[in-house]
Amino acid sequence: MTRPSAKEIKAVADAAGIPVDADVAERIAGSIGPAFEGFAAISGTLPFDLEPASFLLAQTLEGSK
Repeated sequence: MTRPSAKEIKAVADAAGIPVDADVAERIAGSIGPAFEGFAAISGTLPFDLEPASFLLAQTLEGSK
């Protein structure tokens, strides 16, 4: 598990049907990057994986209420 770049986050978000601007992808990379670094020591041992598109999806769903 490596820290995702803004380019990777944009590609995953676009594939998930939630297109983001480059500046939004950069902010997401900056905000979730520390989590990737913190979990690096136990990468592959957890029953889940961090996935950047769900971060934006959660924000989108929360804002629609």
